[in-house]
Amino acid sequence: MKTKDKILNYIKNPLLIILSLGYRGFFKWIPDEPYLKLIFHCKMGYWPDLKNPKTFNEKLQWLKLHDHNPLYTQLVDKYEVRKYVEKTIGKEHLVELLGVWNNFDEIDFNKLPNQFVLKCTHDSGGLVICKDKLKLNIEAARRKINHCLKKNYYWGFREWPYKNIKPRIIAEKYMVDESKYELKDYKIFCFNGKAKYLFIATDRGNHQTKFDFFDTQFKHLSIRQHYLNNKKIKFQRPDNFDEMLAYAEKLTQGMIHCRADFYNVNGQIYVGELTFSHFSGLEAFDPSDWDLEIGKSVNLCI
Repeated sequence: MKTKDKILNYIKNPLLIILSLGYRGFFKWIPDEPYLKLIFHCKMGYWPDLKNPKTFNEKLQWLKLHDHNPLYTQLVDKYEVRKYVEKTIGKEHLVELLGVWNNFDEIDFNKLPNQFVLKCTHDSGGLVICKDKLKLNIEAARRKINHCLKKNYYWGFREWPYKNIKPRIIAEKYMVDESKYELKDYKIFCFNGKAKYLFIATDRGNHQTKFDFFDTQFKHLSIRQHYLNNKKIKFQRPDNFDEMLAYAEKLTQGMIHCRADFYNVNGQIYVGELTFSHFSGLEAFDPSDWDLEIGKSVNLCI
């Protein structure tokens, strides 16, 4: 995006300005609750009711403020969560780890295979996918990763679990599923350890990401959120779908709400990540009634 276009984009979207300054620490003096109300209003167009939240998005803001289980910091850390997954459902559900480093210059690319995935452990978006090491732009990868390493993800969206994560880099094995060209992501919403909804993310490699929502009977739901549905794929219920749901429920026991993400490769289930704030609770549903409907599953016991 050209500099002029970037400036116009920021002018049209005040939330981008707030987040950009927030990541730089300009708003550390603002307590979490008024800051969350402000960014919610900028993105959603109305002020959230955090005393009596009803919608899914409102309740995610309430959870940011009040659900501070120390375990969550480990669970959103892309390196440390591996210990929890291995203990809870077994190490066979971990994507192969190729390395972990404190900074980019520690990485010896000669020791990595031709294909791999680099991830920052402490944020969302710090990702570099390498399908051919000979074609990898290492300088571009360095700039992206180093930019992410400097950023404390907590200060942008005030998602408490990210506040005290040690920034690191991991490399994982590059994989594709039965499509032979991508890795579908099964993202399962669990409430008090019970799976209720999920969506499948597809086409993420070509900037045309698609989301398709389902219930736990694998019935396609008429929901759109941020991305279009995928009209090209006729989704088939995986043979091990019930097993995937069971793993999601086991991983999220004792949690008011957690989304458990999985990959399904040749019948083998791998954990992608665990997250507590889907879209940081700042993304509208279409139809809008689903925001309230999914919110009913979040039992805050206020």
